[in-house]
Amino acid sequence: MSSLLHHLDQGQGRPLVILHGLFGTLDNWQTLSRRWATEAGLRVISVDLRNHGRSFQSTDHSYELMAQDVLALFDHLGLGEDVSLMGHSMGGKVAMRFVLSYPERLARLLVFDISPRFSDMEHQNDIIAGILAVPLATLESRQQADEAMAQHIPQAGVRQFLLKNLYRREDNSFDWRINVEVLAESMEAVGEEITAAQPFLKPTLFVRGGKSNYITADDKLHSIPALFPNSQVETVVDAGHWLHAEKPEEVFQLVQAFVKQ
Repeated sequence: MSSLLHHLDQGQGRPLVILHGLFGTLDNWQTLSRRWATEAGLRVISVDLRNHGRSFQSTDHSYELMAQDVLALFDHLGLGEDVSLMGHSMGGKVAMRFVLSYPERLARLLVFDISPRFSDMEHQNDIIAGILAVPLATLESRQQADEAMAQHIPQAGVRQFLLKNLYRREDNSFDWRINVEVLAESMEAVGEEITAAQPFLKPTLFVRGGKSNYITADDKLHSIPALFPNSQVETVVDAGHWLHAEKPEEVFQLVQAFVKQ
């Protein structure tokens, strides 16, 4: 399988590259991506990160490697300097690692509901247990998978999000598009703090969900401005961690205004 990240490239204009979160795919941003490409006049490149979606699988999963994957995609697409890079959750940390390592490769950064500090990943244990509870070898339906996951994951919305990764192979058996075993072993790496010797000085927008605790008041005062001194933090009221799904119109307007300024 190709080591180039699977991606969807649509629209024309100033490029916006979108990186999804843990257990996600580029499909999570499909509705908004289409709108930014058609209504906002942007070239939107949505990406499947390694071990996710239709991109390659690897035994190694780190922010340094994921940033290198994104760099290879930038080179492949011939992206210039006037690029906006946007990431949600884990994808936000990939984006931060990328801009701190290769600041000359883009013009601005957007980060959705994650800060540079260490993230405690213990809350993902139930999700991993739910995924591993699905009996792939004998699975006959998505409903059966949902019931198996419900033992560990009571939230129907979270299960539906995860089940987007379940697909039928050519022999009609089921499998996950995510690399479950490697991601389960990589939780500490996914939670890792993003650090750098030099800050990223270009315009940066952090967007937090008003009901989410992934970006705290302390982050706004310390961890964010330490690495991103030219940053602002916007709050989407009444939204949780999945703010782009819960408040798509607000997210559409925030991104369009920031990218086109």
